[in-house]
Order: sequence, then C-alpha cells, then structure tokens
Amino acid sequence: MGLFRRYTATAVALTVLISTAIAQEGSVWANRKSGWQQLTGNQRATVFEFGEAFKNYLRVAKSALTSTREVMRMARAAGFVDFKDAGQVKPGAKLIFNGRDRALVLAVIGNEAIIDGSRVVGTHHDSPHIDLKARPFFAAHGYALFKTIYYGGIKKYQWANEPLALIGRIDTVDGRAVEVSIGTNPGDPVFVIPDNAPHSDTELRTRTYTEVLKGEELNPVAGSIPGENGSVVAEVIKQVCSTYKVREEDFVSAELQLVPVQQPADVGVDRGLIGAYGQDDRLSSYCAARAIIDLTGTPRYTALAYLSNFEEVGSVNNTGAASQLLNSVYAQLIGAQRGVAYNDLDLRRALRNAHVISADTNDGINPIFPQTSEESNAAQLGYGVTIKRYGRGFDANSEFIARIRAIIEKNQIPWQTQTPKVEVGGGGTIGGFMSAEDMEVIDMGVPLLSMHATFEMSSKVDVWNFYRFMSAFYQSA
Repeated sequence: MGLFRRYTATAVALTVLISTAIAQEGSVWANRKSGWQQLTGNQRATVFEFGEAFKNYLRVAKSALTSTREVMRMARAAGFVDFKDAGQVKPGAKLIFNGRDRALVLAVIGNEAIIDGSRVVGTHHDSPHIDLKARPFFAAHGYALFKTIYYGGIKKYQWANEPLALIGRIDTVDGRAVEVSIGTNPGDPVFVIPDNAPHSDTELRTRTYTEVLKGEELNPVAGSIPGENGSVVAEVIKQVCSTYKVREEDFVSAELQLVPVQQPADVGVDRGLIGAYGQDDRLSSYCAARAIIDLTGTPRYTALAYLSNFEEVGSVNNTGAASQLLNSVYAQLIGAQRGVAYNDLDLRRALRNAHVISADTNDGINPIFPQTSEESNAAQLGYGVTIKRYGRGFDANSEFIARIRAIIEKNQIPWQTQTPKVEVGGGGTIGGFMSAEDMEVIDMGVPLLSMHATFEMSSKVDVWNFYRFMSAFYQSA
C-alpha cells in the first residue's frame, strides 16, 4: 500500500507538470526554468544561508508585536536610529518610525527630494491566529478552557490537536506592559484544542468541510488540576495572575493570541522548501526589511520598508494600512526637507511620485489539488517572484508593470505571474489603500503551499529572489 501511495503521489505531480506544459505549449512560458536551475557559481549556498536567516527570524517573529521588535533589533544593529527630529533627515540617513510597536517604517534617505520620488515596499506582518476573549477562562466538564475568537481566514479544523503557545501583552491600570509568553521555550506547557475520537464521532461526521470545528468550539485546554476549592478555573486564574503579577480584570486590556508552537523546518529530502507558521506575510516583511537594511551607499530616491498590521482582517485600526501611518511618515520627512515652506500639496506630490511594491505571498499551484488553479496562469513554487494580475481593475497600469519587468529582467531575477481561477477566489492585499492615495502600486509576491495553514511552505530560492528584487527596486532610478 505504501508503494502504491508513492506511485500515486508521483503520478499526480507529473500530471500537474504535464498539464501545465500542455496549457503553455508553443508559448515562452512552456520552457521557463526553475529558479534552482538558473543559479550560478556559489549562489546555491547563498540561497540556503538566506533561508537559515529567514528561519531564525520566524522563530521569534510570531506576531506583529514580536516581528516589530525583531525587525527594529536587526535595523539598529545595522546602524538605523529612531526618528526624533528633522535634523536627522539627510541623504544616507537610516531611520526607524515605530508604529505603536505593531507596525513600522524603515527609511534610507535618498539624494533626491522626497517630493520628487521614493521607493516603497509595503507588507503586512500579521498572520491568521486565535485571540483570547476579554473574559477568557471558563469551565467545561472538569477542565479549564480558554474562550477564543479566531483572527483572519483560517480553516478551523487545522487548529485542533496542534500544540499552541500563548503570546502577547497585558497592560495594567498602573501603567505596566507585561509580556506574556507560554509555550515558546523548551519545557514550557502548551495549549491544545481537543478533537473528538473516531470511536465516538458518528454524529459529527455530517459536518461540512468548513464546519468540522465551529468558531465557538476553538477552545484549548488551559488546565485540569482543581485547586483547594475544587475549581480548575480558579486554580488556572490564580497561577497565571501570580506568574505575571496581574489581576483577572487586566485581561480586558490584553492582546493575547494563540499561535502554533512548531518551529520552522526544512521540507523535503533536498531541503528546498521552508515550512513554518506565519509566512503569510512575514516572508515579504523579512525580505523588505533585509533588503533595506542591506542597502549600501545612498540611493537616488528615498527607500522605505513599510510593515503594516491587521491586513488579515481588512487593514483596520491605527496600525493597519488603512491608517494614516505611512502618510504621517511622509509628512515628517517632507517637513524636515521643506521646513516652513511645507504644505499639503507637497505631500500630495510626494505620494503621486512614489513607486510602491505591495508585497504579499500568493497561493501556489497545489500538486494534490491542481484543479483549484487555472494552470496556465498559476504560480508555482521555485519559479520566481510573482507579478499578480487580478483583472477587474485591480491591476497596476501597464506602463508601471513594464517598468517593474525591466528591473526584474535587468537583474536576471526569475519571475512568473498569477491570476486566480475565474469565479473561484482570489484576494488582494494592502496595495489598494496606497493606490487610493495616488501612489503608483503593483502587487507582487511569491507562492506558498498550504497558505493560511498552521504550517505553510515556501521555496528557498523564491524567498532569496524576492529579496534580490526588492534590493534592486529600492535602488532603481
């Protein structure tokens, strides 16, 4: 049976490749080589080194809060400083704009005035997860459970039986910000949403694919030992409050989320893929940050890496891309350069002259479910950065796409396109908010397998090539 399964899996993979080739027969796309096949010299070693650095980031960047902290640490180690006053805004300056610890902008000031042009890579570093409710503790049949509300587009059944860590912060009325981290270190306890045993789940088997678990059933076990008064819940609350020196009411002013414990790992005998939680979209965020941190010299135009929050739920709140955070950064930079002559028209001009990459991962063709993609316009892992073409008015204009293609081809970066299957699905990202400000925006990414799952997969060569593209874009004329 095992041998049969191996043959079946191989046959499915070959079917995908063959059907894609047939769909492209006679086209330049039929003979496109994998990004791995285009590596030269010691580039393969460089790809794997970059992959290790990306995995190290993912180990600590489990949320927008922890990603912001880690990216700022990386930036400061490379000479970036917090923006404090207008006198810092000089060509070559490396500045950090902290968006309430949950978003940020890294800037390298260029030689040209900011109103005459800039190069922005916009990403988001939030990912689907499960939040705790304000009153998170409740009792059920001898257990203490967490009451939760899920965040982003998840397949709820994937979170059952998954070891979860609790991370975030609790803010108290006396002004303390208490960091919470349970399950992230070796030896820590974890939290698990229990599934039903196959021996007794007959009445549950008629549930649909999307309701194997319902939203109000995503409640992990928080404890099981009763205290002196016989209450498990009281004992859990006592231990948590004692450990973090908080009161139960402080959970109302807390941001606590459950995330998968599993650490990043290589996937496959050849180690060509990275498997990890949160690659949508901390993959783009890491590449954007690394590319600007690694910039050498002073670019012609000011380069900005913008890592936003809350994209998975509509880019809401004051750290999401729908906020004024990015515009405020532009206003501060322009004000520093223009002084008392600054006015709103300067901001409008700067935004209009900005070139923006809205970077976010995209769905890659799945070897098991190829029918969910339109194969002749699907992206495939290992074949390079993706220019997204949604249609229906959501694309960049043709001249800006051509400009981006010129950067890609000049730097010999493997690339492909992606258009979702008509009337099946799709998805945009933060680009619409920036294009609404009259900025020139294009959506780009790299493909993932198991997107939005608790363990997503990317190709190491795609990640590296996305970083290379962003580096070239920041320095483009």
